[in-house]
Amino acid sequence: MSRPTLRSLERGDSGVTLGALANVLHVLGLETQLGELGKDDPLGRTLEDARLESQQRVRASRSSRGD
Repeated sequence: MSRPTLRSLERGDSGVTLGALANVLHVLGLETQLGELGKDDPLGRTLEDARLESQQRVRASRSSRGD
């Protein structure tokens, strides 16, 4: 695995493959945690919804000003 791929994985970049994640989890002895990725994450969902609402408010205020 290249260093840039590992850095991207650490940052949580969306372009990292599932295979790269699986390799890192295996090296760390956490491969059983791979199944946790698909589970519901209520806190994560709440945070993502708040972020999206904030972005929508910014866009709405810009469009009302004519930006």
